[in-house]
Amino acid sequence: MTSASAWTSQELDSIEHAEELEIAPLRRGGELGSRRTIWVVRVGDDIYVRSVNGPGSDWYRGTRARQEGRIQAGGVTKDVTIVDTEDEVNDAVDAAYRAKYGHYAAYIIKAITSPEASSTTMRLEPR
Repeated sequence: MTSASAWTSQELDSIEHAEELEIAPLRRGGELGSRRTIWVVRVGDDIYVRSVNGPGSDWYRGTRARQEGRIQAGGVTKDVTIVDTEDEVNDAVDAAYRAKYGHYAAYIIKAITSPEASSTTMRLEPR
């Protein structure tokens, strides 16, 4: 399910090894919204993010208007399309969050892998 304009290997590696990612959603009028720092994981050749606070969080709601934005992570700055995912990727994304961020407190990992957070799983595709 990789997009036609896929990430390069270098971009995937850089984003995967970044502790955090900054995302700014594109608003209806075409301007970038405020940046939010979030966690990011790689599964295969895809990059995923989700809202730890579920669909009610401001930054997640900001992604709903155009489902496009700009990200920065690991030295990579890229305009992206924000694609809602199907539930079948959530187990792999949960495992990636646990592997990458497992050194944090258990309650934090439980929050990012909760059903509420999982309902916001988004794949970032380069534009």
